Parts: sequence; structure tokens; C-alpha cells
Amino acid sequence: MVNSTKVTEFLLEVFAETWEIRLLLSMLFLLMYLGSLLGNFTIIMVTTIDQSLHTPMYFFLRNLSILDMCYVSVTVPNACVNSLSDNRGISVAGCAAQIFSVIFCASVEILLLAMMAHDRYAAICQPLLYPVIMNHRVCVQMTLASLLFGLVASCLHTVKTFQLSFCDSNLVPQFFCDVPSLLRLSCSDTFNNRLLLLLTAIVISGSCFIFIVVSYVHIFSTVLKLPVKEERGKAFSTCVPHIIVVSVFLSSAAYVYLRPPVISEVVQDLILSVLYTIVPPFLNPIIYSLRNKQIKEAVRKIMLRLFAPHITK
Repeated sequence: MVNSTKVTEFLLEVFAETWEIRLLLSMLFLLMYLGSLLGNFTIIMVTTIDQSLHTPMYFFLRNLSILDMCYVSVTVPNACVNSLSDNRGISVAGCAAQIFSVIFCASVEILLLAMMAHDRYAAICQPLLYPVIMNHRVCVQMTLASLLFGLVASCLHTVKTFQLSFCDSNLVPQFFCDVPSLLRLSCSDTFNNRLLLLLTAIVISGSCFIFIVVSYVHIFSTVLKLPVKEERGKAFSTCVPHIIVVSVFLSSAAYVYLRPPVISEVVQDLILSVLYTIVPPFLNPIIYSLRNKQIKEAVRKIMLRLFAPHITK
């Protein structure tokens, strides 16, 4: 029999070997993290306070911002602290919590993006039926369904992953715990785990991506028929960045989670992971707030309400 030791702690990968590069990358990711928190918190605050923004579109946007704040907080702060302090250890329970949180947030994120695409489709392509299709009750039910799907997916993957045996190396080639990295470390048969990853990708990510693409095809075909060029430009300027972020998010996550279990460059894995864990929460507020006149106007009104009395005094 081969001697083996049961793993009780995992060691996470740091951003780089040299201290200077680790410091530079940690500062960059911390700035993106703070930018994500600020941008998403601004959206949450504005869409909650301003009564004119209590519409289905901003209801989904507010939920997306709450989720993005949680999503980016699961990985970035811990990874930066680990990278700067060389304290790379994470307990098995902590690793399980991180896997659960990442899969839950990623699953709900893509479902919310699909709902937002559906909302835009209904508003642009079926404006007369929009109040019926996207009433408040439907929006709440869709959001609760996405949370339930995310909960089921994250529970399944977390339980199945930690039913495996880890008896060789405990060095996770990633700056956070994720399923593909742990499957590579396992000395058990991981066929069922990889099959579950594939089914999850098809059921949630694949179906949502097709739904988003079809929705935007209908939106673009409708927008191109509009006689006013300004309206067409406004629609394209909002939809195209949304499609780019969704494509980057899904393609990078799909490559990491669905590729064969081969040894690859750690730097490549880190870059791909950044594309689906840090970049979307950072870019979503930029796409939906800086390019949105209603949100900018609402922010201006709130700032005037907060600071105007102090200025007059």
C-alpha cells in the first residue's frame, strides 16, 4: 500500500514569486476591489432612494450590484492578504465555504444577466406588453428562482468535491479555492464531478448564454428599424458592452471549468480566473451607471440633497 496523509489544510497560490510584483498586483486588485464596492454600492443606494428608478430594470441591476459586492469579496481580500503576508494556508472548511460562495455567486450572476437581457427585450421589442410581462411579482419570482438554482448548484458541487480524497499535494494552483484546482489534487475518481460540472455548464451557463444572444438578436433587429439614429446609438452603446462582459465572463469560466485535467501554466490560470471573478463586478457598474443618464441624474440629485444644506450654511 502507498503511504498517504489526509489533507487538513490547503495552500493557495500567490500572485507572483517576487515581492515587488506581488505588491504591485495586490495593489491593483485591491483598487479594482474598492472600485467595485464603490460603484456597486452607489447603484444600490441610488436605485433604492430614487423613486423614479423603482422599475424592473433597476430592480435587477440593484440585485446584480448586491451580488457583485459579495462575489468580489469572496476572493480578492483574502488573496491579497495571503499574497502580501505569505500566509497561504486555508482550512478545509474555509476552502469549502469559498467554493460554495464562488459557485453560488457565479451561477446567480449569469441568471441575473439573462433576466436583464429579457427585461431589455420586453421593453424594446414588446413595449405595450412590458408592464404585464415584467410586473413586480414576476421580477421577485425570477430573482428567487435564480437564488434557488444557485443554492442547489453550489451545494451539489461543494458536497461532491469534498467527498473526494486529497492525499497527495495540498498546493492549490489558484489564488482561491475552486473546483477544477481541487479535482487535480484529488487521488479519487473525479469522473462524476466533471460530469456534474458539464451538466451545470449546459443547464445554467449554456442555456443562459443562448437566451442572452437570442434576446439581443431580437433587440438589435428592432433597434435597426428605429428612424432616429440617436436612439439606435444609445441602444447599441448599452447592449454591446453588456455582451462583451457576459462573453468574457462565460468564456473564461467555461475554459477553466470544462477543460481536460492537464497541467497548465499557473499564470494562465490566474489571469483567466481574474476575468471571471474580478473583472465583471468591476465593469458592471461602469457599464450600467457611467453610461446611464438616469443614474447619473439621480446621483447628482442625491449629492445636492446631501451637501446643498451644508453649503448654504
